[in-house]
Formats: sequence, C-alpha cells, structure tokens
Amino acid sequence: MSTKNQSKRLTNQHKESQGVVGIFGDEAKSHDVSVGNISHSIIEQLKKEFPKLTFKYRKSIKKDEINEALQKIDAELGQTLFVSNSSIKPDGGIIEVKDDNGNWRVVLVSEAKHQGKDIENIKEGKLVGTNNNQDLMAAGNAIERSHKNISEIANLMLSESYFPYILFLEGSNFLTETISIKRPDGRIVKLDYNSGMLNRLDRLTSANYGMPINTNLCKNKFVAHKDKTIMLQAASIYTQGDGKKWDDSKMFDIMLDISKSSLKALGSEIFNQITDTEQ
Repeated sequence: MSTKNQSKRLTNQHKESQGVVGIFGDEAKSHDVSVGNISHSIIEQLKKEFPKLTFKYRKSIKKDEINEALQKIDAELGQTLFVSNSSIKPDGGIIEVKDDNGNWRVVLVSEAKHQGKDIENIKEGKLVGTNNNQDLMAAGNAIERSHKNISEIANLMLSESYFPYILFLEGSNFLTETISIKRPDGRIVKLDYNSGMLNRLDRLTSANYGMPINTNLCKNKFVAHKDKTIMLQAASIYTQGDGKKWDDSKMFDIMLDISKSSLKALGSEIFNQITDTEQ
C-alpha cells in the first residue's frame, strides 16, 4: 500500500470513528504504519479540533532556512553553509501552524528509530557474532545520528519557548527493564537492561539533559545558575522499555499531546484565530 493511500485511509477512518480508537483498529494494526503516516493523521485531528487554525506538513527543512532563523536572533549566527541544498528530513516530518502574523511555527517534529534485533534473533534461534556463536550482538552507534536532526531543529527553534521534538525508540538496545527470551530449543537468554554492551539509551539522554524519558518535555525548562538563566530545549524521548514494537495508537496519543503543548506554548500568538471554546 502506498504512503499516500494509506494516509488517506487512516484519515477517512478517523473521520468516520471520531477518534483515535477507530483509526487504529484491527485492520490498521495489521499494517506497518510509519510515524510519517501518523503525522498526517495528527494534522487531520488538529484541523478538526482547531478549525480556525491553518496547519501544514512538510518532509524536510533546508539548512539555509535554519541559518536564516539563527541570523534573526544574532547576526553572527547562521553564517556557515557549504552545501546550498542541504536539508534535514526527520522520519515523521514537520507539522506547522500559521500564527496571527502569518508566520509558520513548528508544532511537531517526530522520528522513530529501531536498533537492536537481539529479541528477534533469539526467538528465531539465530546466533550472531563473528563466529556465529553469540546470543547477543554488541550494540552499534547508528542511533547517534539522531543527534544531528535534534540539534538542527533546536537551532531553528532557538527563539521559541518550546521544543516539540519526539524520538520514539524500539529494539533491544533501548531496554529499561531486564527481560528473558526463550530460544526455540528451550534455552532462556537474559537481556540485562543495564548492560553496557547492549543499552544505548545513555547515548541519547544528552538530548534531554538527563531528564525523565517517556515524558512530555515540550515546554522549555529555564534554570537559574548564579547570575544566569539558561534555556534548555529537551527532546521528548519515548521507549517501550521491553523491546516490543510501538503500538500506533500510543504513538498517536503522544504526538497529539505534544502538538497541543506546542499550541498552548504559542498562546497569544495564535489567539486571534481561535475562539474561547477552542482554547
């Protein structure tokens, strides 16, 4: 099924069911719905709940646009660009809303990353490693590329008081609890969540300053230190914790919650477009 047709089907189901439960029924759950397709359903829900606001979705943001946003803050910022058409493309794309001055403001940025196939390999009885004699594979560092997109969106939104970046994680490299998996021959393999060989969550928590995961951190935190006030833009990092795949309806709920946090943060800047009952 194509991305466009799948997104259209989800949107139609949403309109018929008047809610998230209808979108992700048994039929929808049988499809591998990407975070990008869920973003399209989020935008339809936002249009329904806030009919006076104008929303748009785009897949990427060009680096020169990010530099332009930085230059508006300070002339010394955003000066370096080596590849003129350079851009970033978060998995789930970017949802934006038009403010009272006609400017587009970011509402939601989302990515979904999978790293670690140990659970699948053990269930299949597959051994790994150079000599194919290990139960577990040492975790790689591919997930660290997520830091680039997070940093770029943070640059784009440096003048904002909120940061609606969500990172959904799944796979055996993002466990928050120890689990045991049975091989086909009956042998039990334990995956320790605190194993340095396996866990890669600590490689990502620098993006949320070590604050709690599975938490809406959309609203920027301001901390006082001596004579300074420091603004922290923290990514909201979500993991299943037990290595299981994300349920699409859970992702939808989280993405909608953070989108609404963004609209609340914008507050008076979109006030003229919404009625009292829509706030």
